[in-house]
Amino acid sequence: MSVDISAARPDEFAPDPDELGSLQRLAARSIELIDTHQDRSGAYPAAPTFSAYQGYAWLRDGSFTAEAMSRWDRMASTNRFHDWVAQVLTARTDHVTGLVAAVARGDRPGPEQMLPTRFTLAGHDGTDDWWDFQTDGYGMWLWAVTTHAGRHHLAFDRWLPAIEVAVDYLIAFGDYPCYDWWEEHVEHQHISTLAAVRAGLVAAAEVGILDQVRRAAARVKAAELKELILARGLTRHRPRPALAKWIGAETVDGSLPACIVPFGLLALDDPIATATLDAVAADLDTRGGVHRFTADVFYGGGQWLILSCLLGWNRVAAGDTDAGWHYLRWTAAHADDDEFPEQVPDHLLHPDSRPEWVQRWGPVARPLLWSHAMYLILADELGLKTLGQQR
Repeated sequence: MSVDISAARPDEFAPDPDELGSLQRLAARSIELIDTHQDRSGAYPAAPTFSAYQGYAWLRDGSFTAEAMSRWDRMASTNRFHDWVAQVLTARTDHVTGLVAAVARGDRPGPEQMLPTRFTLAGHDGTDDWWDFQTDGYGMWLWAVTTHAGRHHLAFDRWLPAIEVAVDYLIAFGDYPCYDWWEEHVEHQHISTLAAVRAGLVAAAEVGILDQVRRAAARVKAAELKELILARGLTRHRPRPALAKWIGAETVDGSLPACIVPFGLLALDDPIATATLDAVAADLDTRGGVHRFTADVFYGGGQWLILSCLLGWNRVAAGDTDAGWHYLRWTAAHADDDEFPEQVPDHLLHPDSRPEWVQRWGPVARPLLWSHAMYLILADELGLKTLGQQR
């Protein structure tokens, strides 16, 4: 399914001056759109006008959106988001303390007792039914807030109490089966989720802000998660072992490149990392648009902009900038009035399933702030901010 760009000559995919200006204007528009839709509370709404997401913010979407704004030096916006998350988490300190105590007593709290995956823009638990036990966002936030503070040389004091809450929660529950990035399959341990949790614990432990007991426990848990993934989270019936969609699966998922960049589970030159990126490209990439997974029926199983940018981010980090331009260009081509959707229907895996979702929730979410954020991150990896100054 993937396009072969390996034979391209160097810089063949780099933009000419006119296209460069267009790509930079789209980046500026993405920043403006994120700024415009950021709530007064600091939350980044996932999709401000989409019926099923309206009024809610996810730590997962928001962490990547904050990373994008941090990279593009939008300090006020990024800090406001992290302040919002800090308030959300510290308000639930007693809840997490009670959950951890229950585990210490030998109990196993159920999904309905866990922290939610999304919150109202005011920071409250939602009242709508949702697939609400997901641990990935808590790990992602730890990664995002520590990365932001390190990049801009900020003190952690304002966020430390919330960091401690997230660390305690993930030490206790970070390896529990839960819903994945796509709010599916609560019965499985998803590799992308485990890698995000591990990344957050590693990030919090390495910056030297945790007390000795938490730091040691975070490191132990992170090591256990990596050991679990490498022992049981690989495909076994492919030519080369790759990260699997979940423990016991033989399929891959479009979220798996995040395990490598930015979450650092494996080095880019690790054979498993290389096999994973190649498997995602082979199974899920159609001419630059990356699907979530082969069985995806949500809105017909279209191509997701966030996943094209994620795969491009990994390719650029591995030194293949031509591939990065290829994915950035594909993403930019799918802006509708300078707004990026969640997915596009150019190539549907299961087209017969699309009408039921349109009837249920209306047209695909647009704008999706996470799509704009991933465009900004990939653009930054490619040096889009400074390229115009060099020409």
